[in-house]
Amino acid sequence: MTDLLPGIALDADRAVLDAACAAPMLEQILKWSAINSGSRNLDGLSAMASELTDAFSVLPGKIDRLPAVIPTSVAPDGREIPMPLGDNILLTVRPDAPLQLLFTGHMDTVFPIDSGFQRTTWLSDEVLNGPGVADMKGGIAVMLAALTAFEASPLRDRIGYQVVLNSDEEIGSPGSSALLAQAARGKQAAFTYEPSALPDGTLAGARPGSGNFSIIVTGRSAHAGRNPGDGRNALLAAADIALRLEALIRDGLTVNPAKIDGGSPNNVVPDHAILRVNMRPRTPADQSYAQSALTAILDEVAHRRDVSIHIHGGFARPPKPMDDRALALFNLVRSCGLKLGQDIGWRDTGGVCDGNNIAACGVPVVDTMGVRGGSIHSADEYLIVPSLPERASLTALILCTLARDGMPA
Repeated sequence: MTDLLPGIALDADRAVLDAACAAPMLEQILKWSAINSGSRNLDGLSAMASELTDAFSVLPGKIDRLPAVIPTSVAPDGREIPMPLGDNILLTVRPDAPLQLLFTGHMDTVFPIDSGFQRTTWLSDEVLNGPGVADMKGGIAVMLAALTAFEASPLRDRIGYQVVLNSDEEIGSPGSSALLAQAARGKQAAFTYEPSALPDGTLAGARPGSGNFSIIVTGRSAHAGRNPGDGRNALLAAADIALRLEALIRDGLTVNPAKIDGGSPNNVVPDHAILRVNMRPRTPADQSYAQSALTAILDEVAHRRDVSIHIHGGFARPPKPMDDRALALFNLVRSCGLKLGQDIGWRDTGGVCDGNNIAACGVPVVDTMGVRGGSIHSADEYLIVPSLPERASLTALILCTLARDGMPA
C-alpha cells in the first residue's frame, strides 16, 4: 500500500506504515464486538478489559488494570446511590522519553446487556454493521496497530506515551475523569480514537461542554381537596425550573430539560420531584453564564414556591475550543494525511467526549482519530473496513513525524 505513496520518503517510515496496515484489526474487532460491554454491564466490561489487557501486552512498558472511582447517581426517589463501574486500563511506555503523548479510548458501548443489537452483519464487502464496531472498538484496534508498528521504528526511544482505556466514557467518564487528568499531566499532545465526525474522515474540531444535573425538589404534601393550600407542589416547582431553563437557550448554550421523576396520586399534592437536565455551553464563558443562571433560577424558585432544592451533578465535560496549539496539531494530522493520499479536514461538532477533559488540562488533542463509519449509538452503527489501514497508517506516520521533527510550532 505505502509503496504507491511518493509522499513517504523514508524507508523506515514505510516499514512502520506497512506493519500498521498488516495488523489483524478486523479480526480483533469481530472478536471484541461479540462481547457486550454496555457501560453498566460489569461482567461484559470485565471480559472486555481482560481482552484489551492481553492485546496491549504486546507493547513494552507497564500495564495496570485499575478500579474506577465510584461516583453516585440520583435514584427516582431522590436517594444518592453508588454507581458501580468497570475497571480502567493504563499502559505506560518510556516515561522518561523527551516527547510524551497520551492515547485514549473507551471499551464501553451504549448498548446494554438486554439490547437486541448484539451481533455483527456484513452490509457489503466493505461495510460492517455491529455494536461498537465504530464507537469505538474499531478505534482501539487502529490505535493498537499503530503503536505496535511504531515500536519497530528506530525512532521509538524519542517518544514515550500512556494509553488510557476507560469503561465509562459513554456515561460521561465519572469514574475515570481523575485518571484521564492524571495521565494528561506532562503530555505535549493527545489522540483519542472516537470515530470520524463524518464518514469521509472529517475530524471533530471544537466541541461544546456538557453538564448533566439532577435537581431534587422537596415540597410539602397535602390533601388535594381538603387543604391544597397547605401543600408545596414539588412537581410544579420542577416544571417551573424547566421552563425557566428553556429561556436560557441562546447562541452558545443549549439546554435540554429531559425528564421529571416523582409526583403523587391525584388526590395528594406531590412533595417530591427530580428534574433531569443537560446543558451544553460552547465556550468557558458560556459555561460560567449557565452555571450562574442555574444557581439564580434555583434560588428564585425555592423562595417563590417555598420548597427546598438540592442539585446533583455538574459540567463533567468542559468546552473544547480550538486554540493555536490545537490548530497546529490538526495541521500536522492533515499534512500526514496528505502524504498518505487522505484529504482530512475538520469541523465543529455538538458532541462531547474524553477529548474535552484532556483539552481542559491544557493538552492539544485530536479526538476523532478512529475509523470511518457512522450511525453510532444506534442499531445501524457501521464501520467502513478500508478505513482500518487508512487510520492505522495515519497514526503511525504522525508518530514517525513527531519522533523525527518534534511538536509543530
